[in-house]
Amino acid sequence: MPFDPVYGYAAFFRHNMTSVTFEIPDLSATDRLGQLLAENLPDSSVVALIGTLGAGKTRLVQAVAKHTGNAEETISSPTFVLLHEYTGGQRSVYHFDAYRLESADEFRRLSPDDYFEDTGLTFVEWADKFPEVLPARHLEIQIEPLGETSRRIHLTGHGTEHESVLTLLRNGMNT
Repeated sequence: MPFDPVYGYAAFFRHNMTSVTFEIPDLSATDRLGQLLAENLPDSSVVALIGTLGAGKTRLVQAVAKHTGNAEETISSPTFVLLHEYTGGQRSVYHFDAYRLESADEFRRLSPDDYFEDTGLTFVEWADKFPEVLPARHLEIQIEPLGETSRRIHLTGHGTEHESVLTLLRNGMNT
């Protein structure tokens, strides 16, 4: 999708008070979304990432972590270790991957509540496997690949603080 001078990189298909859906054409737009998340998510935010293998979940976390001052080259998928902690920036980023976990109890043994309650940003890849473990207030991001680097992103805010983030994201992606 080319850059639109009116709508920026975001082509919105649906928007209401609790969700927004748009398309991003390339990695620079993914980086822009990561920057906006880093700048606008409130402390202690939990972000549920949902998408197929290769959808771009880790790439989005890399973009957020980079814009919180963490070294981008150290950020990788936690598939085999289940959790990465990035604490070298202005904000800590905690990155869980539930792909290899078999049960919600197995996820709970990682003590996610300790991270959810911390002032950092917590991302959970494959969060749809164990939604009962997530706090009621969180941001859900569904990522659907459309092409090699283009994605459809659907964000849903659960809780007023995350609903207001959606407005900031929409406005920021349009500039």
